[in-house]
Amino acid sequence: MVEARCAWMQARGLPTWRGAVADLVAQCDNPDGDVWVLEDDELGVVGQMVVQEVGPPWGWTEAERAEPALYLSGSVTDPVLRERRPGALMAWWAVDRAARLGARWVRRHCHFEGVARYNLSQGFTLVRTEQRTHARVFMMARRAEPLELSQWFREGTPASPDPG
Repeated sequence: MVEARCAWMQARGLPTWRGAVADLVAQCDNPDGDVWVLEDDELGVVGQMVVQEVGPPWGWTEAERAEPALYLSGSVTDPVLRERRPGALMAWWAVDRAARLGARWVRRHCHFEGVARYNLSQGFTLVRTEQRTHARVFMMARRAEPLELSQWFREGTPASPDPG
């Protein structure tokens, strides 16, 4: 899946994660249980996403960081399934999970305007842009809420036991 995403990015002249493929694949076996994978019965792993309760120390105000939230990062999906929107499904799952955990927000950031537009199509709102050393970062948030996702998911289970 990660190799397929890298090839897709390269074919479009986008920066690729080719140098980080081994690390991205290894994240799926993360013992901390903060990497979630989306599996298809026929295709296997078709998406992965880091879901944490603490966001980066930049980009969010102290008041925002003090609010209960889930932070999404490191999303990778198989481009073959683009029409099924696996990235959106993973984000919506996180919005529902945050509500179930009592968090108020789901927050995320990205470095590319096209990815930001895709995240906005999932119901996220652009909170601000943050200029980092070499990149402009789009900081986005969406209120946590229960969502009816049973048509898309059997049951979300972490790669390792959920401590909560």
